Amino acid sequence: MEKILVIDDNETLRYALSELLGESGFECKTADDGPSALNELKNNSYDLAILDMKLPGMNGLEILKRIRDINKDIPVIMITAFGDVRTAVEAMKCGAQDFITKPFDNNSMILTIKKTLEINYLNQEVSILRKKVESTFYTGEVIIKSRVMKDVFEQIKIVAPTGLSVLIQGESGTGKEVMAGLIHKLSTRKDKPFVAVDCGAIPENLIESELFGHEKGAFTDARTSKEGKFELAEGGTIFLDEVTNLSEANQIKLLRVIQERKVTRLGGKKPINLDVRILAATNTRLAEAVNMRKFRQDLYYRLNEFHIDLPPLRERKEDIKQFIEFFIKDANEELNKNVTEVSDAVIQKLMNHTWPGNVRELRNVIRRAVLMTKGNVISSISVPNEISGLFENPPKVDGENISMGEYTKSVERELILKALEECEGNKSKAAKLLNMNERTLYRKIKSLGLK
Repeated sequence: MEKILVIDDNETLRYALSELLGESGFECKTADDGPSALNELKNNSYDLAILDMKLPGMNGLEILKRIRDINKDIPVIMITAFGDVRTAVEAMKCGAQDFITKPFDNNSMILTIKKTLEINYLNQEVSILRKKVESTFYTGEVIIKSRVMKDVFEQIKIVAPTGLSVLIQGESGTGKEVMAGLIHKLSTRKDKPFVAVDCGAIPENLIESELFGHEKGAFTDARTSKEGKFELAEGGTIFLDEVTNLSEANQIKLLRVIQERKVTRLGGKKPINLDVRILAATNTRLAEAVNMRKFRQDLYYRLNEFHIDLPPLRERKEDIKQFIEFFIKDANEELNKNVTEVSDAVIQKLMNHTWPGNVRELRNVIRRAVLMTKGNVISSISVPNEISGLFENPPKVDGENISMGEYTKSVERELILKALEECEGNKSKAAKLLNMNERTLYRKIKSLGLK
């Protein structure tokens, strides 16, 4: 249960928000001024703060800055009067995640809270993954043995300091976003923002607003102006994951932004100059999407100034033992365990597995094994064979008639259908069975035309 601190001097509003948040499944505590709120945040952990702009003594901006000093990771939603939107925008520049104007709708408030928490959790996850891959790459905790991955890292070291757009291709779980983060970290933009966007997770009717921003009144629910992801990435890097999910119309808009290096908010008239490096990723071959007329050729060439292909784990099994050692060490620290060895039988089982979920799947398997092991040696392990062996009649490859991308989609379709069948249609359980993010599963179901 997420803990939320409400900071407002209006007793009626504090009570109303406490009731609303409690009914919505959140744990809520309140503070009526800045000093008591700051003291509470120093002594207790919170997942989110809701802060009124006007308070006695210290105003909202001052409190916000103090909150950032105490805990720079806690998201803050500002509450402001309708006529004070300009100040609220200033607050967002100082670190607030969002703001809501009074009087607010209860449903809109809960939706904003959930969206802010989700974005914060995703950013934390990306940060953790990026730190892990950086420590892996720089300190040698995982020594990559496969020639193919050594080549990938060499390519990253070469392209990172440049301003070239990079297209990263690879199956789900191969670490495309981690590699994008590494490119950013090794670039001259490393001290500027790294903004990741999952193009498949954003509804089609919201993607333009999310990427390019909107002005107040641009559409029905646009009560305030909003910066898009490109503006938020100014001076840094934007990572467009699953870029093939963009519609034809949004591909055209993205192409225009890349060509002109300017963005115009939805409903806006004045273009905004951009200095942003673009990285893109897809789990299929983008050239095949171009050949099938599902992706614009001119946009393909803009994104593919340099490309990196990430191999699946089954094609670099020389690295598995090194990953096992690293993931065991990582799990020991996380779970307070002391696993030191893996039996030969377990190693052989892991080496023989096809790893459809790639490195992400291997990490999950090792973490579970460390958790379940009572001693210091992993002598048995649960590998999700129900996933790797789902096909009673796997799709046949006809070298002349089916591309690798089509084959991959056929495999994904069969995997998802079988998982949904075994989970009696429960998508949440199916996602766990597939070692897949639930939102990713929903996206794939939609893209593959499944119900």
